[in-house]
Amino acid sequence: MTTVAAVQMISSPHVEDNLATARRLVAEAAANGAALVTLPEYWPIMGMTDSDKVARAEHPGQGPIQDAMAQMAREHGVWLIGGTLPLVSPDANKVMNTTLVFDPSGKPVSRYDKIHLFGFTKGSEHYDEARTIVPGESVVMFDAPFGRVGLAVCYDLRFPELFRAMGECTLMIVTAAFTHTTGMAHWEVLLRARAIENQCYVLASAQGGTHVNGRRTFGHSMLIDPWGEVKAVLAEGEGVVSGQIDAAYLAQVRENLPALKHRKL
Repeated sequence: MTTVAAVQMISSPHVEDNLATARRLVAEAAANGAALVTLPEYWPIMGMTDSDKVARAEHPGQGPIQDAMAQMAREHGVWLIGGTLPLVSPDANKVMNTTLVFDPSGKPVSRYDKIHLFGFTKGSEHYDEARTIVPGESVVMFDAPFGRVGLAVCYDLRFPELFRAMGECTLMIVTAAFTHTTGMAHWEVLLRARAIENQCYVLASAQGGTHVNGRRTFGHSMLIDPWGEVKAVLAEGEGVVSGQIDAAYLAQVRENLPALKHRKL
């Protein structure tokens, strides 16, 4: 079995403060035996305005956020999945909302740029990520010692075809900053659906609380098994959710109900 962990944060506009929080929580996860740790979407910066992250965008392979991630992975000997951080894009006024993966030696081994950009309006609540983010185009997986890992971010969760395109994964990662409104309605049911229909573990790392900018995120970081059972969850606040990936149990679920082999489309 392999222990995996999701870090939940309430990120602020201050990158340095968020880095310190991430270091503390990743260390906690590693101390409890996690071999893979994921951070939530927007973990390094949740600005007062959506455009604040543009000024902190880094070039691939260089910058204090990426340096901190590499150092955390190397220090604790873990696979570290960096929620999302802002990387420069072809449009100077926008960023790529990017998940980076570092191996236990601190080497960057995978990159996923968020494909689906969130848009939502209900009364005074309004979000439009396309104003400050350039969408990615490619589905991304990487191989960890315990199996294939697929990467997704927040709004991606509503598009099952993305997860199907990852193929037969052992683990699917969802990093998020789900709003409280949409999270209350759909977060858990969508995560469980992705686990059930793909017969794999799903590890979700979320922002979880009221931020300095007034935004309220839903939290409920969790680990779900291939049968759709929630194995661990943290409702709100900073902290760590952890649990085990059981390869034998995953194989048994797929043998008992070979839905992936029964696909016609």
